Amino acid sequence: MIANKTALITGGGTGIGRAIALRLAKEKVNIALNYSRSEEDAEAAQKEIQALGVECRIYKADVASDVQVRNMINEVVRDFGALDILVNNAGTTHFVDHSDLEGMREEYWDNIFAVNVKGLFFCCRAAASELKKTNGVIVNITSIAGLSGLGSSIAYSASKAAAISITKSLARVLAPEVRVIGVAPGIVLTRWVEGQEEHIERLAGSTPLKRVAVPEDVAEVVYGVIAHAGFVTGQNIVVDGGAFI
Repeated sequence: MIANKTALITGGGTGIGRAIALRLAKEKVNIALNYSRSEEDAEAAQKEIQALGVECRIYKADVASDVQVRNMINEVVRDFGALDILVNNAGTTHFVDHSDLEGMREEYWDNIFAVNVKGLFFCCRAAASELKKTNGVIVNITSIAGLSGLGSSIAYSASKAAAISITKSLARVLAPEVRVIGVAPGIVLTRWVEGQEEHIERLAGSTPLKRVAVPEDVAEVVYGVIAHAGFVTGQNIVVDGGAFI
């Protein structure tokens, strides 16, 4: 049972993070919602979550800042009394064709790795001691880009490969009290892919299930590994409709 537990979801105001928050809230999980820029979206998500009868608070923090992350974790524990679930969903990218080596600028590398790799690790590290107290769960939203080497840019793919590696390392380090699992979506219909309809249609046609994912597809898997997969840790579960087989 996960009812009455507390989950912190980074990048939780929109897209996949919001869908995860709503799915867990339906199971009566209290939600700590992190955002960095999308305050209006986070406030709207907060109201929708609260309408499901659970507590929801929002926290502004840049996950690429270790200080801000530690402060956020302290505030969540102060406000909710404990932390049981951490979903590292916050992420960023820059769209650069893989063949455009010069276009993959140094600042893009730094920005992508600061959020997708350092930010993920900072959140796990800051939350580790609290999650050990509650025999908690960490779910890292990775990507099939980290397996295939494809994706929005070379740096993004590399950052998600690093996230998968960190998931495995932390699954060993934090065991047996804390499980750490990766969930790797393929392309998902969110703001990230707006304006790429031709690309989406082509990918959907090449997928055995003949569609691409919606955020709720990913959220359902995240809920499943948290609530019903107590003997799973260190794995990276692909959610791509068969595109990667």
